[in-house]
Amino acid sequence: MTNLKFKLMAFMLSLSVVAFVSCDQAVGGERANQDPELSIEFEKYELDNGLNIVLHQDKSDPIVSVAIQYGVGSNREKKGRTGFAHLFEHMLFQESENVPQDQFFKKIQDAGGTLNGGTWQDGTVYYEVVPKNALEMVMWLESDRMGYLINTVTETAFANQQEVVQNEKRQRVDNNPYGHTGWVIDKNLYPDGHPYSWQVIGELEDLQNATVADVKEFYDKFYGPNNATLVVAGDFDKAETKKLIEKYFGEIKKRQEVAPLEIQTVTLPQTKRLYHEDNFATAPQLNMVWPVVEQYTKDAYALDFLGKILYDGKEAPLYKVLVEEKELTSRPFAYNSASQIAGKFQISVTANAGVDLDSVEAGIEEAFALFEKEGVTERDIERIKAGQETDFYNGISSVLGKSFQLARYDVFTGDPGYIEKDIQNIRAVTKEDVMRVYKEYIKNKPFILTSFVPKGNLDLIAENSEKAEVVEEEITENVESEVAEVQQEIQKTPSKFDRSVQPEMGETPKLNIPDSWKETLGNQLEVYGLEQTELPLVNFSIVIEGGHLLDDLSKNGVANLMTDILMEGTANKTPAELEEEIDMLGASINMYTTNESIVIRGNTLTRNFDKTMALVEEILLEPRWDEKEFARIKTSTINGIKRNEANPNVIANQVYNKVLYGENHPFAYPTSGTVESVESIKIEDLKEYYNKYFSPTVSRMHIVGDISKAEALEAAKSLAERWEPKEVNIPEFDVSNDRDKASLYFVDVPNAKQSVINIGYIALPRTSEDFFPAEVMNYKLGGSFSGNVNLILREEKGYTYGARSGFSGSKIPGTFTASSSVRTNTTGESVGIFRDEIAKYKEGITPEDLEFTKNALIKSNALRFETQGSLLGMLQEMSAYDLDPKYIEKEEKIIGAMTLEQHKKLAQKYLDESKMAYLVVGDAATQLDQFKEMGFDEVKVLDKQGNEIKKPIELKTEEVKD
Repeated sequence: MTNLKFKLMAFMLSLSVVAFVSCDQAVGGERANQDPELSIEFEKYELDNGLNIVLHQDKSDPIVSVAIQYGVGSNREKKGRTGFAHLFEHMLFQESENVPQDQFFKKIQDAGGTLNGGTWQDGTVYYEVVPKNALEMVMWLESDRMGYLINTVTETAFANQQEVVQNEKRQRVDNNPYGHTGWVIDKNLYPDGHPYSWQVIGELEDLQNATVADVKEFYDKFYGPNNATLVVAGDFDKAETKKLIEKYFGEIKKRQEVAPLEIQTVTLPQTKRLYHEDNFATAPQLNMVWPVVEQYTKDAYALDFLGKILYDGKEAPLYKVLVEEKELTSRPFAYNSASQIAGKFQISVTANAGVDLDSVEAGIEEAFALFEKEGVTERDIERIKAGQETDFYNGISSVLGKSFQLARYDVFTGDPGYIEKDIQNIRAVTKEDVMRVYKEYIKNKPFILTSFVPKGNLDLIAENSEKAEVVEEEITENVESEVAEVQQEIQKTPSKFDRSVQPEMGETPKLNIPDSWKETLGNQLEVYGLEQTELPLVNFSIVIEGGHLLDDLSKNGVANLMTDILMEGTANKTPAELEEEIDMLGASINMYTTNESIVIRGNTLTRNFDKTMALVEEILLEPRWDEKEFARIKTSTINGIKRNEANPNVIANQVYNKVLYGENHPFAYPTSGTVESVESIKIEDLKEYYNKYFSPTVSRMHIVGDISKAEALEAAKSLAERWEPKEVNIPEFDVSNDRDKASLYFVDVPNAKQSVINIGYIALPRTSEDFFPAEVMNYKLGGSFSGNVNLILREEKGYTYGARSGFSGSKIPGTFTASSSVRTNTTGESVGIFRDEIAKYKEGITPEDLEFTKNALIKSNALRFETQGSLLGMLQEMSAYDLDPKYIEKEEKIIGAMTLEQHKKLAQKYLDESKMAYLVVGDAATQLDQFKEMGFDEVKVLDKQGNEIKKPIELKTEEVKD
């Protein structure tokens, strides 16, 4: 469900965080009289019980989004009950008086929809996106948990979600490099008891001590209709929807009045410097944080600009000093976080391995001096403002995005249409404002400084720092919590109608695949296109086959470095000049490497597509081969590899691939390469790769947006004329899928708070006729929240935040993988549950489960074509595997025709738990020994590179604490 980064997801939709998003638009002062009026049409009204309603019609797709934002986040919690807003959010997905246990997810999925929720400092939101025929069902579900939930809250259900949330904390915080940074900063930035002085996830002790009585108090205080905004966006009949809202929500009674929060900005009397030895970090990280103002204030907008000017781009002071001159880091960050009642301005620098953080701090001071000397130019301001139109359209490209935006503005400003004022405030920022807020809040002002260093590297901390009192959870023996469940009939809250009856949904919208086109240009470049005129945007990609497959294994990582170096200038533009041209156009252009391709992705306003394509052509055909940037990129890549060496999730994926694909296959190694291989690469290796493998004969272009076929081909004309074809042969590698035993592999990460589990083997390629049917077969095992492994490991046991299974594959055979991160002291039992559930699944599923699978997969196609991004993905899949333009119709027929017997045969053919690799990355001292008694054909200990270790692990024999 929720995650702690939800705030960023939700708030990216607001242009008030323009400092975080990519820039674009027209050049220079020409914009002054050309800015369009950016707004969203809506109707707002209020029910008698105080519930705010916002309606926005968008009939471009047969879908509808419902979002309810409650005016309660972690800022409403009490000291000693931290994490409660987030914990309570989990409770609302359990059951209500008229919706049985675990049915919220299942009913929405059965209708072809998606749902989730999120909690952050200042709010909680729940949302669904469904085919339009399911709107009444969503009203029924959401109203039932708003007004008819509390009588169903039991000790057992609550204890389960306490475990789930604790596992989420372990996964996101305790088992991650720098995971405790936010805790250290906020605890010291804000005074004791301040609503922002604790984390959204809460303290482990508080989570463990929360009670059902706390739930009821919290529900009554904050979950009334008078503390919420309901947004409906999409394809619906307005008059009928108003009747449904009144029917389902109108009779819910008001609850306690929730007083507005007072602004609680803070000041620091003096600088405070803290350090922490991080169990998972391999490189030191420094943060400097200043208290600033709350959101929507004039100074908050100027601070957004300040952050971007300080760090973003080749000309930014932090980049010039820390990256170019001193080579202390690959990329510094500076950003303003303006929240409801206070704000903070933060500089964050993950240094290169072994760098003393004193030098980083000194470098930041030098960057400030450079900033003061150079000042802020009009072009700096214009560059940042340039992207606001594109950002706006990207933010409203989905009905869910519109729902979030309208709800957020209504809750925090009282006006769902505050977007217009927000944009005006951004446009009003001047260079004088930026310098003023720098002097008022940052220059010579006290701050919080944190030094997070790898364990044993105290010599790297910034001087005069004191130890941060981070609480580390001990690994203990698993003791099942015994909660006495009192069986009693649920007392129903009176209603004007029978709420136990699920509303009829009517006919699901029929599949309507948008028409696409394909052309092959004179140089053999294939171009795929799809016109979508809803927004004045274009999204595009160029996929060049080969990628990591073409790497020489002795110099693994060349393909990955290619995508970095090509974005660093062109023959006629310095890296800084190229960067600025992209920004001023309103485009984002990026490149990345996959196992089988190099991809160029772009997003721009339609009116700037020609100019954006001209830049892509220049990047692609006129490389600069900048030696200075190449050296920086190598350093950055090597340090990234080193940082990943202590990340349990990265370790698990890399070792798993090596175990399955073997040492002679490229997939056994990360696309980034190893430290040794990257160190050996020279720029001549990149030039050789470019000259041999960059060719239109193995490339495909995809264009989606407000652009006709003729216009798209005209924009690609120059590329077709200039990009000369050459023959490229993609090598083939043997992939062995002949495992004959169940092997348990263990990688030791001492004191890990969770164990990462990957279970599986080589299965089949995407090109196999069985691939899609196998995906359908897997759906009820682990392909959704309602998959068997998730329902057991998360919902029943509370051992994990999530468990899943699935098939991957391309032209090369991929894997079947079941995976999860589980609480350390449940590792053995969790592996056993996976093994047993995979074995049991081969015995067949029930007719009800097959019907659920068919409904979820077929009906969800109504949501499949909404955004340009999803349509671009469809074109890329079509082109990669030479699929029929209507291939999704064929997939629907496969789903609809599947029988129980076919399902069973597929499971028996592709799921064999007795031949799978079982990989565990966790604390060997406490968890390894048990696997020797669990019936595996072999148990091996591997290092973090996947090599077997013969030396025995020292086990913990002392008595563990309960």
